[in-house]
Amino acid sequence: MSGTCNLRRRTVLQSFAGLALAPALSPAFGQSDKRIIVTDPGGPYSPAYRKAFYDPFEKATGIRVVSAARESQPLAQFSAMVETKNYIWDVTTLTLSADVLRLESRGFLEPIGLNGAEMPGLLASAVRPDWLGVNVYGTVLSYRKDRYGVSAPRSMRDFWDVQKFPGRRAMRRSPLDSLEQALMADGVPADKLYPLDVDRAFRSLDRIKPHVAVWWTSGAQATQLLQTGDADMVITWSSRAQTAIDNGAPVEIVWNQGTYAIEGWGIPRGTPRAEYAKAFVKFCADPARQAVLANSVAAGPTNRRAFEFISPARSAILPTAPDNLKQEVNVNAAWWDKNREAVTERFDTWLIG
Repeated sequence: MSGTCNLRRRTVLQSFAGLALAPALSPAFGQSDKRIIVTDPGGPYSPAYRKAFYDPFEKATGIRVVSAARESQPLAQFSAMVETKNYIWDVTTLTLSADVLRLESRGFLEPIGLNGAEMPGLLASAVRPDWLGVNVYGTVLSYRKDRYGVSAPRSMRDFWDVQKFPGRRAMRRSPLDSLEQALMADGVPADKLYPLDVDRAFRSLDRIKPHVAVWWTSGAQATQLLQTGDADMVITWSSRAQTAIDNGAPVEIVWNQGTYAIEGWGIPRGTPRAEYAKAFVKFCADPARQAVLANSVAAGPTNRRAFEFISPARSAILPTAPDNLKQEVNVNAAWWDKNREAVTERFDTWLIG
């Protein structure tokens, strides 16, 4: 790394250090029980978060981070902790489109005091007063290169075109992203998707449904489908497609008409270790720390300055790399917060009908 880059790195880290660490080092905190309990999605994310965030935060502050894998759907557990004031953990990962707005509406998130204007390097949608997005996952079309060669699918319309692109297909068993994909396949421009035309989306899904061999329910399943060749085309999370590539499978990712959503840290309101937790969340805005995460798992950083610490080759496989991000659609969290329950019920009924 050049001397200029080192200087830029020190400047960036210093600018975040004052914001992140001042609350944790305040004399208002006692020295007993200097720890926080943090939960994350588990799997490859646990060691990646440990390397990027947990251990560096412990070293910088002396506050121990005890980590565990959370439930796949943390909303109910999060709500119960706040309602009963029985705090079994202090920070957890929450998805903006699935969890954050619902928890905010019930007053269950601890205010952190975050301000996007004070964090100009971060994606605007990654900063809320009570939540910080730290990584982005993309949902993309992926395909087996040994099946399609140079005549490969390049859009959702191609995924729907079973005549031009025959083969076994797989999609996620969820309306989230699937409705957006169905509408783009039907010709709706990416910038005209919201509010989603649900009836039109289901008519489009009607056309592809007979040709979907597998409706996958876990990222590991999607990766396996690509690795084994049990599916020729899979709409999945980009990190899961990348795992198949890293394992030697001849797989290609198509960023065009992909969608992306943001995952980050929220604190249950009222936890007795809230100030330690807030210091931890702010610490994770650091671009160098986010770069460590992105170099461990194929999730995009929310801080654009993180790409100063990521190689061009690695950047090319991340959802928030500029060339990829401009081809994707940011999932509209507000629309899904309002419509998720009704649309999910309709999707589940449609799928078994």
